[in-house]
Amino acid sequence: MSNQNVNNHASRTVMTMAITATFASLGFGYDTGVINGALPFMAEPDQLNLTPALEGMVVSAICIGAAIGSALSGRLSDMIGRKPALTYLAVLFFCSSLGCALSINATMIIAFRFLLGMAVGSASTIVPAYLAEIATGNLRSSLVVLMELVIVSGQLLAYIVNAIIAINLGHDPHVWRYILALAAVPGILLFIGMFFNKESPRWLLSKGRASEAMDVLRLTNETEAKAIAEFNDIQDLLAEQSSQKKVTFKDFAEPWMKKVLLIGLGIAALQQATGVNTIMFYGSQILTKSGFSTDAALIGNIANGAISVGGTLLGFMLVRKLTRRRMLAVGLIGILFANTAIGTASNILEGSPMLPYVVLSLTVTFLFFQQTFVSPVTWVYMSEIFPLRMRGTALGITTFCLWTTNFLIQLVFPTLMSTFGLSHTFYIFSCIGILSILFTRFIMPETKGLSMEDIERKFRREFSN
Repeated sequence: MSNQNVNNHASRTVMTMAITATFASLGFGYDTGVINGALPFMAEPDQLNLTPALEGMVVSAICIGAAIGSALSGRLSDMIGRKPALTYLAVLFFCSSLGCALSINATMIIAFRFLLGMAVGSASTIVPAYLAEIATGNLRSSLVVLMELVIVSGQLLAYIVNAIIAINLGHDPHVWRYILALAAVPGILLFIGMFFNKESPRWLLSKGRASEAMDVLRLTNETEAKAIAEFNDIQDLLAEQSSQKKVTFKDFAEPWMKKVLLIGLGIAALQQATGVNTIMFYGSQILTKSGFSTDAALIGNIANGAISVGGTLLGFMLVRKLTRRRMLAVGLIGILFANTAIGTASNILEGSPMLPYVVLSLTVTFLFFQQTFVSPVTWVYMSEIFPLRMRGTALGITTFCLWTTNFLIQLVFPTLMSTFGLSHTFYIFSCIGILSILFTRFIMPETKGLSMEDIERKFRREFSN
């Protein structure tokens, strides 16, 4: 076999394993988008008869479940392995999706949405770890883009399926059950695919299973020499890590590290406080509130999903060129404009046939700035500001904060809409946006162009007093 054929075979092996694992990310995206189309139908009096408060609980249950799942799943996958963890995750996706579709009351669907959230949160932790550990150096950045792209593509797919089913079966009062039942499909695909995937070679080596790790590395590297070199690099790193003391929460009591953690928590909360997931979860309600019919709102949501996919691709190109603070500032200013314009248009154009189209164009504008500028830089920034020894623990804390902030916003959003209306609700997000811009301008340090070690030295020097 020629060298070119060997190279192609190794790359195809890694990409096949990665695509299989990202069926979990597809479930992540699909399940966060599917409720957008199901909620208007399940809320009807002859179905689950949901009040605005109950709507908030149904939608936000996935967020608190995700917060807990993301906090627990990393340790679980360390114990039993990435492959078994992803297999169990597939079962959880499947069972909780069917449970949601078969729910007979609000309590039941809230419980299953919580379990679905644990699957979503676990996917957000286990999948990137697995992708990073199976990838060779030249593919690692591509796999990060792949995971993010699959998540937003899952949301877009959910919006398309929502519209198709609602338009064709909207006369059936149980249409929401069909919409939710299809969310089980990514779980089935993940379960089947994991029978063929290999375990992470890094996890295998960490458990002393050297021969199995070497077998996987031979499949994912172009040559035997590269496989051996990577094998030795992993062993050297494991030996270095074993000599370091275990991280405890006392390590975060150091003044400089406390400030870095607070900045990370601020960035995590800021990413959700823009109101992005109110559009992803409640987009159809926002559009119907502005004047669209339910079917038209579901079709309009497809534009929101499409711009998210395009913005994600553009964002990963821009994050290499712009500074972290500039990228975040541009995104937040654009979002502030969109939120304020939605609030203003809802006042000025109330009752006008133009209002729903204006609101749709502004939600698309919002998501362009969010997915292009804010979301990509958030994950890059949070992954690079913490010292290596504390990175896993610190990222777990900040991710928990992100999901908890998401939970609180989704919980209260329907009540805000019913109490204050569309206009004033988005004015509230505008006020939060101003605070976010001030945080970026005066508190967030720049890290662009610095190595991980230089970032740690900079923070130690500037935050020690």
